[in-house]
Amino acid sequence: MKFAKILCFFSCWVSFGAYAYDDCLPYKLTPRITLETPVWTKQVVQPLRHMDLLHGNVVATMADNYDIVADITNIEDGYCVALKTVEAVVGYSDFLVQIDIRHKPDTCSYNAILSHEDQHIRAYLSVMDDFKKELKDSIYSAADSIPPIFVRSANDINAAIDELNAELQAHPDLILVKQKIKAAEEIRNKRVDQHDTGETLRACFE
Repeated sequence: MKFAKILCFFSCWVSFGAYAYDDCLPYKLTPRITLETPVWTKQVVQPLRHMDLLHGNVVATMADNYDIVADITNIEDGYCVALKTVEAVVGYSDFLVQIDIRHKPDTCSYNAILSHEDQHIRAYLSVMDDFKKELKDSIYSAADSIPPIFVRSANDINAAIDELNAELQAHPDLILVKQKIKAAEEIRNKRVDQHDTGETLRACFE
């Protein structure tokens, strides 16, 4: 991680002219952060290949997008590009539920497995609900730590904005909260399985 930071600093120094770093510091802004969760969808499919007859599966797709709004100030030798706003969309956008093809739709066993997988979906969603404040705080601390970037030409402004975005997403605070989210996913999904005795599904075959 330290090497990556040194490499990033060196590339910024070469590309954007770090000698003008001090000139841009007065243009640093307090970032404004917005955090939204996407509207999620659920799709239920039955693969042609046989699965575990007693268990379904949920594949969760995580949206993790950060749009940067920058403030551009023209100074004597070029431009200062400061991070002004981060518009983040983070959360689950799609759940793909897989059920063995031997369970016919709307039968007892199909509905029992679907109900169990819906519990997993609720577990995923509860993770984002619980971590939303911590995630927003981490985005703020990451954004607030990033100084403006100096560029000589207006043609380099978009590259500077991309650099701001890359620094934001590489910040340790943001990386840490994402690791916590992944750990919480595993714990809560295991808890769902541990609390399911399987009696509802077994009753379908009696």
